[in-house]
Amino acid sequence: MEVIKTDILPNCHVIAKVDQPNTLNLKALCIFAATGFFMDDDTYWKNEVCLRPAHKHQLDEHGILKSSKPWFEWHYSPNELTFEQTLEAYIALLTQITKEQLGDNPVILPLSGGLDSRSQAMVLKDFDNPVHAYSYRFLNGYPEHHIAKKIADVCGFSFEAFQIPKGYLWHCIDDLAHINKCYSEFTHPRQMAVLPQLKQMKGVFSLGHWGDVLFDKGAPEGSTHVEILPLLLKKMLKPGGLEFANALWKAWGLDGDFKSYFIGRIEIALSKINIENVSAKIRAFKTTQWAHRWTTNNLSVFEAANPITLPYYDNRMSQFICTVPEAFLANRRLQIAHLKQDKALSNITWQAQRPYSINNFDYNKTPYNLPYRVMNKLQRSLQAATGKPYIQRNFELQFLGVENDKALSMHLFDDMLSDFIPQEVTHTFYNLFKEKDVVYYSHPVSMLLTFALWQKHFNNKLKH
Repeated sequence: MEVIKTDILPNCHVIAKVDQPNTLNLKALCIFAATGFFMDDDTYWKNEVCLRPAHKHQLDEHGILKSSKPWFEWHYSPNELTFEQTLEAYIALLTQITKEQLGDNPVILPLSGGLDSRSQAMVLKDFDNPVHAYSYRFLNGYPEHHIAKKIADVCGFSFEAFQIPKGYLWHCIDDLAHINKCYSEFTHPRQMAVLPQLKQMKGVFSLGHWGDVLFDKGAPEGSTHVEILPLLLKKMLKPGGLEFANALWKAWGLDGDFKSYFIGRIEIALSKINIENVSAKIRAFKTTQWAHRWTTNNLSVFEAANPITLPYYDNRMSQFICTVPEAFLANRRLQIAHLKQDKALSNITWQAQRPYSINNFDYNKTPYNLPYRVMNKLQRSLQAATGKPYIQRNFELQFLGVENDKALSMHLFDDMLSDFIPQEVTHTFYNLFKEKDVVYYSHPVSMLLTFALWQKHFNNKLKH
């Protein structure tokens, strides 16, 4: 027997065989279509599973999964430390984990305008490791690399800025399909646009993934248990996702209805988390579900360039979170207090609260922020009037415009996809995207593209 012990937050997917029919898991695919990620241990096939996090798995000599037992279960056991003591413990843990993961290697640090990578920079600036930071912006989008450059300068890091160009996806989409195995949609990992440049960098990545979930509230203050399901449905279902999943459920002739099945799956998953605190329970749910099945999958793009390290993925970080009072985690309180210890870093714009910084974001409300909001809207209107509309989302660079549409249509209306998804469904959602609402229906179109590439590379001959 082979024993595989998975981390609380695994940094990769491990697929194993199970004793089930070699047929498509159509109900799981409907959830994937609605949310952009698979739940639990689901995969495309009924006879394959993704090994669950925080479990010990036994596989026989043929690689068949025989048993899985949890070695860690999420809990909420707040200690009695003061906020200052908790802050000190957090800083010490983040520093220790980061140093142990990196060793003496040169560091490659993706920097954003947020708090997670800035918290990493705060720690890394005191290490002897050479650090090369980089950031990117969308063509005609917000220049977040300006914020990142300021952070790098304060910390003494070398820095490189990139621009994500229009239509980059079509030059690397087949490579991306093999990297992420079509377990997440293709318009999110914008680092694919600069993968050749990332491969030229020397060192190991230090990635800040999932820090924003661990170090914030899991639910709005005062949320009750009866609100958990509606909150999760709102967070998990992408715009147009429910409509798209319903269409597939009907086209594939599945029994019952999709929404009832989806709700049932969420309720089963929630029942396995023995936590009374609503905020902590939702954080645990999110971490066991889409951290592992969505965020983790996109780590493979970074790993295609250089080795990766993830301080917030370390088992000790999750175990620490279980002991921190929710009041200390809510509203990024610990991270903010940490960053405020460096005046120069904390005075740099916090992108989510722009134009305010960590030190004065409390003023990001009416009437204080009204001048900025008016000016920002005016600038975006003028930009659009000159034929350069403001870009907020990656799909706008990859799906909109004549050349993009040609490439998209080539994939969506290939006969191969119609063997998997009825052409009527594809035409319906493509037309809704083109004619009704490009933002709302961008997710179904992105999922259709994902299915098209999966069909091309991994399912040339249907088995169901």
